Amino acid sequence: MTGRSFSSMPSELKPFQSINGIQQLAETRRFKAWFLDQFGVLHDGKLPYPGAISTLEQLLATYGTKMVIISNSSRRASTTIEKLRSLGFDTSLFVGAITSGELTHEHLLRRDDPWFARLGRSCIHMTWNGRGAISLEGLGLQVVDNVEEAEFIIAHGTEALGLPSGAALPMKLENLEKILEQCVAKKIPMVVANPDFVTVEARALRVMPGTLAATYKKLGGELKWMGKPGEIIYKSAMVMVGVDAADCIAVGDSLHHDIKGANVAGISSAFITGGVHATEVNSEKLQMILLFKLLP
Repeated sequence: MTGRSFSSMPSELKPFQSINGIQQLAETRRFKAWFLDQFGVLHDGKLPYPGAISTLEQLLATYGTKMVIISNSSRRASTTIEKLRSLGFDTSLFVGAITSGELTHEHLLRRDDPWFARLGRSCIHMTWNGRGAISLEGLGLQVVDNVEEAEFIIAHGTEALGLPSGAALPMKLENLEKILEQCVAKKIPMVVANPDFVTVEARALRVMPGTLAATYKKLGGELKWMGKPGEIIYKSAMVMVGVDAADCIAVGDSLHHDIKGANVAGISSAFITGGVHATEVNSEKLQMILLFKLLP
């Protein structure tokens, strides 16, 4: 951090601060809106983290905090809310949810963005198998399994290749990467409906579509990242709660996606060290490090 300066903050908060939990941060009443990642922050995909539900309840009841789930999940926002409900979260605590999958669906449907407007209708669909394939219903797309017929790629998952019949053919990651080699030769663009490289699932790490996208980028392929660390998901969350960047904080467990993304969007962030970086920071306990936007 030598030679850099931090954005000015209230005296009770240091530019870089290690804290013991969310309550310490909430007591400052510094932020009107909290943008929460889910996997690695609220739950591990199977169970909520100890104290997560009661903490959110206290944030709303005591501090009136506006909370939005912002997730790189390739699934629709409604599916994310239902997942949280099934894990025991009171979904009325949240103003709403914004996911990479929702943003992808909306852009493919509206096509009012120039990049999406030039996409065709036939696509290679990389999706999930064991986690459940993702439907493209209502988008007017034709799924193909022949690269020669494809006009673009949708990366929703890393376990299967979507078939024209609507079924999903289970496929190993290395075989999906071989298909990408064919796609890049044809200069087919990719929509990355989940930019995460890995995610926490039952305390283990699962490979996510961002890994496929990174491979495609290395091969020279054209990408459209639909989620963190891109600014689009944070802007959508700010519009949802009606607050400015200065009044928001993003909470996440990925330095590359959550913390970098918050910095790009110009908002404060809290880093959960017990998620995807748990092994690197050698921390079993969920701790938080407050990282504020760096200024040149």
